[in-house]
Amino acid sequence: MKKLKIYCDFDGTITTTDNIISLMKQFAPPEWISIKDDILAQKTSIKEGVGEMFRLLPSSSRAKLIDYLLDTHQLRTGFIDFIEWSNQNNIDLKIVSGGIDFFVEPILEGIVPNEKIFCNSSDFSGDTIRITWPYSCDEHCSNECGCCKTSIIRNDSEKGDYIIVIGDSITDLEGAKMADLVLACDDFLAGKCEELGLNYLSFETFDEVISILKEINREAGTYGKLPCEVE
Repeated sequence: MKKLKIYCDFDGTITTTDNIISLMKQFAPPEWISIKDDILAQKTSIKEGVGEMFRLLPSSSRAKLIDYLLDTHQLRTGFIDFIEWSNQNNIDLKIVSGGIDFFVEPILEGIVPNEKIFCNSSDFSGDTIRITWPYSCDEHCSNECGCCKTSIIRNDSEKGDYIIVIGDSITDLEGAKMADLVLACDDFLAGKCEELGLNYLSFETFDEVISILKEINREAGTYGKLPCEVE
């Protein structure tokens, strides 16, 4: 049976800023900037670049890093309502994030259960932070994504499912190529979708996302009937 599957990014999408960038700006030496620029220019893979950036930070800073993000992060407007609405309508929603477990899970604690969160992991046993990759690329992807959103989508969905990807940045691009609809909250992803001819809509708040999903369900002739009756 055809199912609606929603895969939502975390950094810069659920939160209004990229938490990795926030940590680097606050705690990392200047070397992080060139690594970040190489990732965005697609000169360095996301996996390699993120790993390099976190190796700039001492493992002893773990508590300080978590406390900083818990104090400074901001959830995008409407996100709590979106989660409640999704739960009420039995929508299959998963968080797929290039972020790291040590801050993604505390920020989403009490909002999204851990079993619905797919992100990178971390090892603080050495002198510096080592990022580990429980959701690495499968045999169909060679992009060294780190948290490979295309692999997650392939493993979690079936042919004929209606796939929606919600995101903002370079880490969402490959998953966006697999989606029936992309919801983009940043000009970067929207621009890439435009360039590649992908079906997308822009949004600023998750209240808009709820409205978009309701409209998609109503306008079956335009988007295809979704396998849920939402209210």
